[in-house]
Amino acid sequence: MRNQPVLHDEVKTRHNITVTPSAWLKLNNEAKKQCTSVSELIETWAKIFDGD
Repeated sequence: MRNQPVLHDEVKTRHNITVTPSAWLKLNNEAKKQCTSVSELIETWAKIFDGD
């Protein structure tokens, strides 16, 4: 289902971030522990700032 929100109220768009290799490894490891993706991990983290 492209261009239709599935887990969120809006459609995700592609963005780039730059992190160190060790930070990327930690993000990947944490995402695997939570059975999710790095994208979803960041999404969840970002929503903390809004109180969603």
